[in-house]
Amino acid sequence: ASTGGEYTLTQATAGSAAISTTMPGVLSIDSGSTTSAQGANVQRLKSAFVPAAGKDIWAEFRVKYTGVGALNVETFVGLAASDTTVIAASAVSTNNRIGWSSVTDDGVLLFDCDKAGTPTTAAGHTIVSDTWDKLGFYFDGTADTVQQYVNGVATGTAIATTYIPKVVVYPTFVCQSAGTDQPV
Repeated sequence: ASTGGEYTLTQATAGSAAISTTMPGVLSIDSGSTTSAQGANVQRLKSAFVPAAGKDIWAEFRVKYTGVGALNVETFVGLAASDTTVIAASAVSTNNRIGWSSVTDDGVLLFDCDKAGTPTTAAGHTIVSDTWDKLGFYFDGTADTVQQYVNGVATGTAIATTYIPKVVVYPTFVCQSAGTDQPV
């Protein structure tokens, strides 16, 4: 399925995605379910990024989760290799990614990097329901590190090259229910 040719949507049993008609440029994703591990996996496969020596990448995502009582959401926001199941069986299963994930039903987003199956996570940010947050990162192609930013502030220490994918990655968004609630 697609959202008008710009994004590719894969459902884990349920879920939908569409460009908002009230907020132009905003991609709205609905898990469409209150069952754990069901929801939407969305990628923009027309926008390819490749972290490489001498090349810098700045990425920032403005996100808001609603319908998340007790923060029951399984999510990924960032850049990842093309995959129809970024989160499978309540675990981030895609190799080659840079972004934020939460699969522990506690609303805590971890900064999540993986290079060919060698992952690392760092403290990220706690979701506050119905509140906009800016999640960003800077890949420094000279130092070969990636630094996360939360609401415009550098957070934690930079992640080293060991964990930074050097292959094509795409804007990727997952919104799945962790059970009980239907996150949007």
